[in-house]
Amino acid sequence: MKKIICVILCLFMILLPLTLSGCSGEKGFEGEINVYNWGEYISNGDEGTLDVIEAFEEKYNIKVNYTNFETNEQMYSMLKNSNSSYDIIIPSDYMISKLINEGMLEKIDFENVPNYKYTMEKFRTSGFDPTGEYTVPYTWSTVALVYNKKLVEPESVKGFTSLWDEKNAGKILMFNNSRDSMSIAMQLCDPPIDPGKTDFTFEDINRATDKLVEQKKYLKKYVMDQVFTEMEGSQAGIAPYYSGDIYTMMQNNADLTYCLPQEGSNLFIDAMCIPTSCQNKEYAELFINFMCDPEIALANAEYIGYGTPNQAAYEMLDDEIKNCELIYPSDEYLEKCYTFSNIPNDVYLYMQEQFVKACSSSAEISDVGEEDSESDIIYTIIVCILLAVIIIATITMLTLNIIKAVKNRGRIQKS
Repeated sequence: MKKIICVILCLFMILLPLTLSGCSGEKGFEGEINVYNWGEYISNGDEGTLDVIEAFEEKYNIKVNYTNFETNEQMYSMLKNSNSSYDIIIPSDYMISKLINEGMLEKIDFENVPNYKYTMEKFRTSGFDPTGEYTVPYTWSTVALVYNKKLVEPESVKGFTSLWDEKNAGKILMFNNSRDSMSIAMQLCDPPIDPGKTDFTFEDINRATDKLVEQKKYLKKYVMDQVFTEMEGSQAGIAPYYSGDIYTMMQNNADLTYCLPQEGSNLFIDAMCIPTSCQNKEYAELFINFMCDPEIALANAEYIGYGTPNQAAYEMLDDEIKNCELIYPSDEYLEKCYTFSNIPNDVYLYMQEQFVKACSSSAEISDVGEEDSESDIIYTIIVCILLAVIIIATITMLTLNIIKAVKNRGRIQKS
């Protein structure tokens, strides 16, 4: 009996550490990590896809607090102005440049990210991270044109000039954001303006604004996500949008096709970064490495529909996707493309202001200087005159009332 008890105790002592190790996940990790990403931007288990977050949690026993942002600016404001801390963020190129310049990102220890070896060489460095020390590319894509073959003459669609073609009047959609719209307009200015440069002048923005105002009379509307309803429902004829999303639209409407603009286009890259607010850099790098695993990168690429910078994941894609020029343009075409970089705040704010003016129904072609436009000066003078009239009238009324009160007081005293 004693021997049996001893054997049971020995087995218990052997199995207990193994059991505890299994409960704690791979290598005994335990804890949590905060991840901040775009919405609908990771494979989440829908329709038989891999739930990437769940897979990471099961593998490492690390809880993932996963939240979304809608714009790069929202993400930046949260990092800058709140007490929230994130271990991983996935912003876009120009915002990454801004974060690096402001000292808001940690350098990545690539010894802890061995799966980085699968990253395509052409995506390892970029204009927004020249040394490649702060980022690991997540997805990439370009801006292209989607159009309806029954509503627009296919042979006429060669590039962005189709968005200014009066033959397409009332059928044209345009980006409802300043950076994308201004960039397209800059390419069509005479002479063209490089949308990828960092030293924009106010005059550059004014010229692009005028180009957008020229387009206004041909537009149906400015859109972002509404482009899906408009194009898939054959309610509009042509629109610029992100290539991965155009591919999705084409799956839902056989009359839709695409054009890679002959002028070249915006090549945008979203990348995984570690902000300085990170509470656990070890787990952050562990998560990045997990996302670079070919199987995980493949699941994300198939779910999102954008290009993957992971060579091993790319090679596992279906040939239909891999050979699709819309999703994976040739290197020759990509050489014609540009990436966004950070621009000074005053220039960016001016770009937003001018875009709002271009969108307004009362917009007219401007002749704006670098400080103020003629219309702004005239408007200011009119406002000042009106204010002066109001002030003079008010003083006059007060003076008359005082005189009247004094006279009435005199009458009261005499009586």
